[in-house]
Amino acid sequence: MTPPRWAAVARATGLLAEDGTPRPTIFAEMSALAARTGAVNLGQGFPDVDGPASVARVAADAIAAGANQYPPGPGIPALRAAIAAHQERHYGLTPDPDTEVLVTAGATEALAATVLALVGPGDEVLTIEPYYDAYAAVIALAGATHTTVPLRATPHGFRLDTAALAAAFTDRTRIVLVNTPHNPTGAVLTRDELGAVARLATEHDAIVVTDEVYEHLTLVGPDGTRPPHVPVATLPGMAERTLTISSAGKTFSFTGWKIGWVSGPAPLVDAVRTVKQFLTYVNGAPLQPAVAFALSDEGVAAWVDELAASLSRRRDLLCAGLTAAGFDVVVPQGTYFVCADARGLGYDDGAALCRDLPRLAGVVAVPVSAFTRAGSSADDALRSWLRFTFVKRDEVLAAALDGLARLA
Repeated sequence: MTPPRWAAVARATGLLAEDGTPRPTIFAEMSALAARTGAVNLGQGFPDVDGPASVARVAADAIAAGANQYPPGPGIPALRAAIAAHQERHYGLTPDPDTEVLVTAGATEALAATVLALVGPGDEVLTIEPYYDAYAAVIALAGATHTTVPLRATPHGFRLDTAALAAAFTDRTRIVLVNTPHNPTGAVLTRDELGAVARLATEHDAIVVTDEVYEHLTLVGPDGTRPPHVPVATLPGMAERTLTISSAGKTFSFTGWKIGWVSGPAPLVDAVRTVKQFLTYVNGAPLQPAVAFALSDEGVAAWVDELAASLSRRRDLLCAGLTAAGFDVVVPQGTYFVCADARGLGYDDGAALCRDLPRLAGVVAVPVSAFTRAGSSADDALRSWLRFTFVKRDEVLAAALDGLARLA
């Protein structure tokens, strides 16, 4: 008997216990542990303050004005136009807002609809490892095979192993799913690294799907500059074989709104739309005008720049505290997260330390093994690593640092 698809998803995400019953995610376990112990929760990556008040007001005004029924299936025209204008203003890309832009229920739905639309049994989806846990789930839902290429911890941050990348491609590679800036490592892939992806995808006639939800949250480096975010679609010859996914949640600190989008060639977007309409159908009617405003307003753009600067400062505080506590830290170039190796603290198992950390330091993190496949080279290399978020208020980080200092 063919196993139920939920079981395939549970196996792919490590959520099937040995007795065959589902178990909670490590994120749910750690959040419950934080609530039970009163520990500072640096495990889940969501801001503890809202985004710009001007954007929230547009949403409130839209509710009051009656924008509360189903919006158009592809998204309201104003939002699709704002997304297209954003892509042109920042990257020189010119998607047609009517045929090459689709609004989704967050980036996660965009990813799910894309994978379900474009692959099936016998196809392979290649992702960078570690990876956002939803990738494994949607690949399993599609019945496709999940293959990976590792990021390696180096003195210059986590970097893509391009030799392993070439070896990971096969004639069955249908999609290459690239996340940059990268969760959980905070790596911002370079033009050369992305060029290797583009070259191999072209050679193997694969589609590139990019998860760019942290596109505006690159962080200040030692030289005082922020590394550039390079969309794969801007590389020569790649616009016609790339679907670009992003969302409003991370950029504007409204993670609960779940307004995302996918843009790219009309035939690929049509395929994604065909699946998406049978998932959520539509969502967020009064939130869509607010996101259109946020993407277009100069004051909101300045707010996002200030957020990136603030995150850079908070990253430095947390990295210094983790280093002083005895962790080996790789300083992230973007996102909300920093990864730290606990081997110097005597822990070879990051999950074990996560379960001990509330008692030892009054802090909750998540193990990087939550983002790897059991038995892979990345899983072996990162078994002792933890992920912490720094997208919290200063006083929250200060309390966490006080606790982490006890580890030293």
